[in-house]
Amino acid sequence: MEMKEEKTRVLVVDDDVRILQILKLYLCKDGYDVVTCERGDDAIDLALSPDVKLIILDIMLPGMDGWEVLENVRRTSSVPVIMLTAKGDITDRVQGLDCGADDYIVKPFEPKELLARVKAVLRRAAAAPDELKTVTIGDLSVSIDNYTVILAGVKQEMPPKEIELLYFFAAHPNRVYTREQILSNVWGFGFYGDSRTVDVHIKRLRDRLGDSRYWDIETIWGVGYRLNIKKDV
Repeated sequence: MEMKEEKTRVLVVDDDVRILQILKLYLCKDGYDVVTCERGDDAIDLALSPDVKLIILDIMLPGMDGWEVLENVRRTSSVPVIMLTAKGDITDRVQGLDCGADDYIVKPFEPKELLARVKAVLRRAAAAPDELKTVTIGDLSVSIDNYTVILAGVKQEMPPKEIELLYFFAAHPNRVYTREQILSNVWGFGFYGDSRTVDVHIKRLRDRLGDSRYWDIETIWGVGYRLNIKKDV
């Protein structure tokens, strides 16, 4: 007897019934199993189900907004999350990614673009277990396995995206990357917004971690950034 291939379950949370219908139509047509929800407070239990492999999450929701839902999910789960919102300001995008979102798409959107993002995020999630590593440079240790940063023996509390950015630099020291390359490697999708996202995150890393005699994140004017290892490492 031939076994049916199990479909990937996607949870879509939005209070706009029309958007729920459109997304369900396109996702089902593309072979996904879709669960929908219209309230943030009702989404938590659904989001934490082991059957859900990806969440598309609106920000403006009744009961509990998308930020609160994401915060609750991230306490116990690393399930990929794509934020869906009418807000397009760079600060909103940065906030979503800082809080642990894997992608961010602004309404109105093209369903085909969202499908492409869904596939890209799921590919990253599937590849992640083979990339679990810890990188140590001098007094800095960055683990992408359990999302921890240790600086001079002290654990640093940092948003997931800052940890991913720091890990990327630490894993590729002394190599210069453009903002576009950083977005592609760390955010893992075709970023259609402002590349200042990278500048904002790097400024936060510098402010948070301070100066080290072992390394620094150097600006290469007109090109991008690199993590520079100093001679006394």
